[in-house]
Amino acid sequence: MSVIRARRVPARGPKVRTVAGQVFLLQLVLVVLLAVAAVVALVLQVRRDSTQAARDRTLSVAQAFANAPGTAEALDGPDPTAVLQPRAEAVRQAADVAFVVVSSTRGIRYTHPDTDLIGKRVLGPYGEAAQGVPVTRELSASVGPAVDSVVPVFRSDGSVAGLVAVEITTSDVDESAERQMPVILAGTAAALLLAVGGSALVNRRLSRQTRGLGPDEMTRMYEHHDAVLHAVREGVVIADGRQRLVLANDEARRLLGLPADVEGHPLAESGLHPRITELLASGRPTTDEVVPVEDRLLAVNVRITGDHGGPPGAVATLRDTTDLRAVLGRVEAVRERLLLLYEAGARIGSTLDVTTTAQELTRVATPRFADFTTVDLAESVFRGDEPRESDGPLARLRRAAVAGLHDDHPLHPTGRVTGTVPTSPGSLGGTARHSLPEADVDTALGWYGSDPEHAERIVAHGFHSVLTVPLHARSVVLGMVNFWRSQNPEPFVEDDEAFARELAARAAMCIDNARRYTREHETAVALQRSLLPSGLPEQNALDVAYRYVPAEAGVGGDWFDVIALPGARVALVVGDVVGHGLHAAATMGRLRTAVHNFAALDLPADELLARLDELVSRLDHEAGPDRAEIAGATCLYAIYDAVAGRCSLSRAGHPGPALVLPDGSVRFPDSPVGLPLGVGSGLPFEAVELDVPEGSRLVLYTDGLLESRGRDVDEGIELLRQGLTRAGRTPEETCAQVLAQLPADRTTDDVVLLVAGTHVLDPSRVAVWDVERDPAVVSRIRREVTDRLAEWGLDEEAFVTELILSELLTNAVRHGTDPVRVRLLYDRTLVCEVCDGSSTAPHLRYAATTDEGGRGLFLVAQMADRWGTRYTETGKVIWSEQTPSSGTPPGL
Repeated sequence: MSVIRARRVPARGPKVRTVAGQVFLLQLVLVVLLAVAAVVALVLQVRRDSTQAARDRTLSVAQAFANAPGTAEALDGPDPTAVLQPRAEAVRQAADVAFVVVSSTRGIRYTHPDTDLIGKRVLGPYGEAAQGVPVTRELSASVGPAVDSVVPVFRSDGSVAGLVAVEITTSDVDESAERQMPVILAGTAAALLLAVGGSALVNRRLSRQTRGLGPDEMTRMYEHHDAVLHAVREGVVIADGRQRLVLANDEARRLLGLPADVEGHPLAESGLHPRITELLASGRPTTDEVVPVEDRLLAVNVRITGDHGGPPGAVATLRDTTDLRAVLGRVEAVRERLLLLYEAGARIGSTLDVTTTAQELTRVATPRFADFTTVDLAESVFRGDEPRESDGPLARLRRAAVAGLHDDHPLHPTGRVTGTVPTSPGSLGGTARHSLPEADVDTALGWYGSDPEHAERIVAHGFHSVLTVPLHARSVVLGMVNFWRSQNPEPFVEDDEAFARELAARAAMCIDNARRYTREHETAVALQRSLLPSGLPEQNALDVAYRYVPAEAGVGGDWFDVIALPGARVALVVGDVVGHGLHAAATMGRLRTAVHNFAALDLPADELLARLDELVSRLDHEAGPDRAEIAGATCLYAIYDAVAGRCSLSRAGHPGPALVLPDGSVRFPDSPVGLPLGVGSGLPFEAVELDVPEGSRLVLYTDGLLESRGRDVDEGIELLRQGLTRAGRTPEETCAQVLAQLPADRTTDDVVLLVAGTHVLDPSRVAVWDVERDPAVVSRIRREVTDRLAEWGLDEEAFVTELILSELLTNAVRHGTDPVRVRLLYDRTLVCEVCDGSSTAPHLRYAATTDEGGRGLFLVAQMADRWGTRYTETGKVIWSEQTPSSGTPPGL
């Protein structure tokens, strides 16, 4: 049967189940009933008012007609009908009444709309009106309900002359009232619609507040809510917008010690804790604020009820966290330690510098783990080496870093020798001994035994706990790290020791990486410095100063060279190999050697770079799969001639030189730039000739001087110009000023700076002869050369010079072409040059016994210090060089 009823329930029609729906239905019924009642009342009122209006209307018309001038006289006249009939009809039509009848006191009609009834007797009781009293009555006429009023007409003496009767049907009055009914009904409908709309809005809000629940469901919800509210182990306090306590559950009363009748009291008088009262009255949400209440720690959460459409007020939940605080404290400590280890991994080892890494360790540990932290490393670690047992069982420790809460402390500063450490990891079998925290500070500071006064100062300063952990990685002993506590009253415990071991292990790995890098970096720097010039050649053409600044990120391939050439000439070389490391340094050494060899051939600048480019391409082509290629190199090669005061230069992808004139102005000469070496383009290089006044400074450099992370090349060139703009500086002063003006970014690239102050050979030390191609002139040239040597005070060199000149000049006259010229230069050495227009050069060889010639160059090679051949655009020059026996060469 239950199933059958369940199926029949929907057939009974919709059933309103929610509280909001029931309230809305009730409101709707009440509104409809009130509207119907109002309409009925209005209709009845209209009808009553229309009847009264008919009575008033007939009475007023009758009285007006009776009291009109001439009415009484017409009644007493001979023919009342003739006078009054027109008047009566006019009043009837104007007043919109059924009829206006004038009759005598005996009831004989004088007027009537129907003329057939004139002269006949009036029906109805008019006796009271004939006696002078107006009469109004309601009656049923043939046309329907009507109202009839009869009034007397008084003569001047007060006697009744006749009667006036006026009748109107109620249908005529109802027509005017019915014209007002649409307005009344429309107003009623509008009021009904407004009432229904208001009820709908109230129903919607009530439905939202009750969540669409029915009465039973709301009852169950309240019961459950009340049960949960008073059974939950979390205090709940509710305050309204007037800051009055609305509700406090059992747990809140227990936690706060509130009385049972606390509801309804103001917050300030309810006995709540002042801080909780402040939070409830603040109007701001609060999350997990811990408030101490007697011996409890309560976590308070406050939410504002008005923010979510509810009534204004605040709800606070109270949770007793006293028992959890200790556990949470340990969890928080572990979390802090893990976070510190994570930060240590990110902050320690950011560079490959041993000292910086040690400083990062101290900054990580202080002050979150220790009040002071010191790191002592073996002295060999600073150099990149590792302590070896072959050097002794103990290695000296030197302080690398110290950090603390303040700088006023008695701990040794950085750089101070602090003790020793075993060189063998097995000897550190003292790991536990060094790591165990000691309550007895004197025992813990046993390694200060050699300086007891210092140990006493440490104790007097307030240090009460120290934790010492060895630093070792990859079986290499690096040093010790010491963690100190002075202001933190808690001593180091076993958990601190485990954390310190982990932190030290991570830091030791970073320090060892920095040590290995330092070793490799120092090795590469040493290799590079060994490949760079250890000194400058002796010559008088240029005053040279240089600076080489290696990069910290890795040794680069920058190099420079100063090469003395015959004929009072000097070659200046600056180059840069792409890349860093040992490969770049080795490549730089190979290129520098090649430049020296090509310079020995006395090649022009552009031809030398062409041969160097060919060499680099060939080396790359011949490199095996297990050997790195030369990624690229740039080079600038310049030849300064002190006799002519000119400089010839060519460059392969390298920045151009700067020229500082004697007046201090700076120029960057335009010079064609070729592709870097080894690109393999096969294009020729171009050379440019520059006039260099005496006292000028040639400035050559690598791109590391101009470029850095914080500036571009154009800005670097402008800063270089500013650093060079000044007259009278020496090359050394120029180097110092330029590096001060353009601080080198050592982290990325090497820097080479080469400054050469120019001199010109005294013309009196130069002698030139144009020679005809006639063997007879050789003797004359020998005599003139001997005379010039005598002027220079070189009589002792005359014999050898005559032999050399005779051989070289005879070969030029016999085998060469015009023009033939002899030039004698007296600088640090005596140079004899013979040039002609032929491009063929003699070769040194051993002459056979039967040979008539071939012994001249052999004699030249034996008598001269050096000799050689260089080619020019017009031919060749064969030169020889002798060192004067006086040993005191003149200056330029």
